[in-house]
Amino acid sequence: MRTPRLVLRPVGHGHLAELVALKADEAAFGLMLHGVRTPERSEQELREDIAFWAARGYGTWAVHRAEDDAFLGITGLMERPDGRGVALRFALWPWSRGKGYAREAARAALDFGHRAGLRRIIAVARESNHASRAVLADLGLRDVGNFEHQGHSMLILESLSPSLGFQHESQEKGA
Repeated sequence: MRTPRLVLRPVGHGHLAELVALKADEAAFGLMLHGVRTPERSEQELREDIAFWAARGYGTWAVHRAEDDAFLGITGLMERPDGRGVALRFALWPWSRGKGYAREAARAALDFGHRAGLRRIIAVARESNHASRAVLADLGLRDVGNFEHQGHSMLILESLSPSLGFQHESQEKGA
């Protein structure tokens, strides 16, 4: 998948070294669910990501800068292990931040998911993670709840398929 400045490729075995490095870096992956990963865990997650793509037709993309193919990080759509639904996620190298790459990559993933038929896509961010919250707000995700996780206040945001407008799930159910 291409955007004006990025190339997004479904993760594959050729991305293993880049993923191991990214996921071991506290500044890049420390705020992600379950934090930094060991090389073994990163390899296991890559196998799971490849299987998820095969089963669902969406998943995690490796984000590359189009001009020089530099690996910037990941974005994707994954089923949350807590049952909250399909979630948008992104993690980029700190040196690539502040240039709009996360926003551009996450927008592409979000749009892909809605075109693929996902009515509702959520995102979860620490309340204190202002950078991620700004990206999600710029993408039009709206706050719909919160919960505590390992001593951190977590926000739940959602994006509904454009055909649903801005109606929230709770409104759909008559709550």
